[in-house]
Amino acid sequence: MQIAAVRAIPVNIPFVAPYRFSYGSIASLTKTIVEVKTDDGLVGWGEAADGDRSAAINAIAPRLIGIDPLDLDTIERAIVPGYAYSPWADVLGAKRSFGAIELALWDIRGKIEGKPLYELLGGAVRTEIPLTEYFSYRFPGPNHPGESTPLEVARECARLLEEFNGTIFEGKVGTVAVEDELTMVREIRAAIGDRPLRLDCNGGWLVETARELIPRFEEYGIDQWEEPVEGFEDLAAIRDVTDRPFSSHAANLPLAKALGVPNVIVTNLNELGGVRRTVEFADACRVAGIGFRFHSGETGVASTAYLHVTAALQHIDDASQTLFRWYGDDVIAGGPHVPRNGVVPVPTGPGLGIEIDREALDRCHRRYLAEGVFPGADGAMYGQDFTRR
Repeated sequence: MQIAAVRAIPVNIPFVAPYRFSYGSIASLTKTIVEVKTDDGLVGWGEAADGDRSAAINAIAPRLIGIDPLDLDTIERAIVPGYAYSPWADVLGAKRSFGAIELALWDIRGKIEGKPLYELLGGAVRTEIPLTEYFSYRFPGPNHPGESTPLEVARECARLLEEFNGTIFEGKVGTVAVEDELTMVREIRAAIGDRPLRLDCNGGWLVETARELIPRFEEYGIDQWEEPVEGFEDLAAIRDVTDRPFSSHAANLPLAKALGVPNVIVTNLNELGGVRRTVEFADACRVAGIGFRFHSGETGVASTAYLHVTAALQHIDDASQTLFRWYGDDVIAGGPHVPRNGVVPVPTGPGLGIEIDREALDRCHRRYLAEGVFPGADGAMYGQDFTRR
């Protein structure tokens, strides 16, 4: 069996309402779907998380034609440089491109062997994957009112609790006036009772601001903080302010071990170079005593993959993030996933266990062609304000 074709398709996944966070606000996300075909007709699906990577992946495609799709080592060497840095090569971009392609190859392997991805990774230690409910201030969308006051955000959390029995709530601060956010958190706490409540600042506070504000927010029982400040050094500078865990998207394990922060690393399947490298990293986190979980924002392709990886790894025992309820579209049949009782069941079909909705894929690609990249390098967001507070 040989790889016969590799194709990358950029897509835009809209949110039902633009959400607000410390960088500004955003109405849509650009992802790149990867289709790999073999010479005997099998098709595998992957995804790049970091916007439009189609040009890079389509340029790589000719190097892969004729290679055994199960030969991950040869394919990785054909894409990822064997050095950590070069002034001429985008090493991180190559890892991300390979990660997208590698996911499709795992999907193909699962279809060859008739096994779901989690079985290829050693078997399931859990079959229902815990996820957080997410909240933020949101601007009105085409058919959604958004949430513009503390009480409206709290009412949305109450709705999620009543309708879906959400178990862990996580959301944005560092976005609007501090007193409004304190009121929002107080009202959310009243709405959700004693369920865990986590806050994500996206690095929007300075050290001095975090030292002042964290104790005020913790009056309402905060379970975990994600990036109240930027950088591990700044996290270390506020470690004495709270005993609550810190999480970060930066996957720098040696620095985390040296500084003692963050307590949890939150990433995706592309950043480290695919499923295999992410599994290795998560195991290294386990040895180091550092937690690991996934963030959300991908289509149903990569999101389903992180369900499988979470199913297979005992160490990923905390709820990962999800924006599934915010999606206005998806590329998988029946998508996006719908968490209930704080979990989503992992698919049991071969490979990723999903089907691509070809009509939806085409629709999301046309949306990308009409809108361009979100978020764009030119600040293609609404109400952007990159000033740290």
